[in-house]
Amino acid sequence: MTPDHLADPSLGIPVSPRLTCHPAKQRLYGADTYYQEAHEQLASLTDDVTGFAHRHAALLLKPDAVVSRRLEAAVDWLTGLGFGIVGAAVTRLTRTMIRSLWYFQWNLATPYRRKLAALFLEDADALVLLVRHAHDTGVPASVELTRLKGPTDPDARRPGQLRHLLGRHSYLLNLVHTPDEPADVLRELAVHFDETTRGRLLRSALADEDRTVDALELTGRLYAATKPRDLDFEPAVGRLRDAVSRHTGTDPTATARTLLETAWEEGIALDPWDTVIVGSKVLPMRVPGRAPVLDGADAGTWRRHLDTLRANPT
Repeated sequence: MTPDHLADPSLGIPVSPRLTCHPAKQRLYGADTYYQEAHEQLASLTDDVTGFAHRHAALLLKPDAVVSRRLEAAVDWLTGLGFGIVGAAVTRLTRTMIRSLWYFQWNLATPYRRKLAALFLEDADALVLLVRHAHDTGVPASVELTRLKGPTDPDARRPGQLRHLLGRHSYLLNLVHTPDEPADVLRELAVHFDETTRGRLLRSALADEDRTVDALELTGRLYAATKPRDLDFEPAVGRLRDAVSRHTGTDPTATARTLLETAWEEGIALDPWDTVIVGSKVLPMRVPGRAPVLDGADAGTWRRHLDTLRANPT
């Protein structure tokens, strides 16, 4: 039986195994400032922190979803699958926030991936939706939403998944992100929002308020603040080729990777979105053989985990 608290109490707070399948995440999140802040604030609002974290999930609609005008499609997809929007707020993915969100996964990111992410994630605001499923799916809402969202690999996405619906552009341009497990939902709410905004979202969710109209209003504001962009590869390569050729007379048959590397070597200013669109397709995004420090768990793993906890109650 996994103990209810694996963290050193001198370093942090208890993290229940009902919030994550991973003992290592229990230890690390117990001492993590973001997790502590969200857990403590939620505990001041409800006695059922674990139940809240199980029933709710979060969807981050990233800047690539904003500029490609795919926010309404995501809202329709959510509601069509029985997820009600109980909170909505705008976030800005700064350099620090990006590293905080993916702190335990970015150890496998290549320098190219970090360079490209900085070009587009900070280019526009993003939208966070706090959601609750209308029915008990047998696993935490975050696990179910992550399953339905689809994988990072564009070639592995399937019809019906959100990432397939919104566009199979590249490993990096995947338009959306979801916290993997209940513990991640709490932690990421604290990464995105200060105490005031986070409190508003938590109270709205606890009251089971319908915030779909708010989500669509914020969508309009985000669109008004950004120019629309297509994220298609071939047009972006053509624009990059023109930009580099104007400065260097580069061989017109040069590969997309050569174009990027030449531009960077020569200090040629490139359109950030074109750079990301092309770079995320032709440059390595993941260090081979390296695993994330922490990861999620699929629905099957969670069902077995919950069966074990029910068979061995504390």
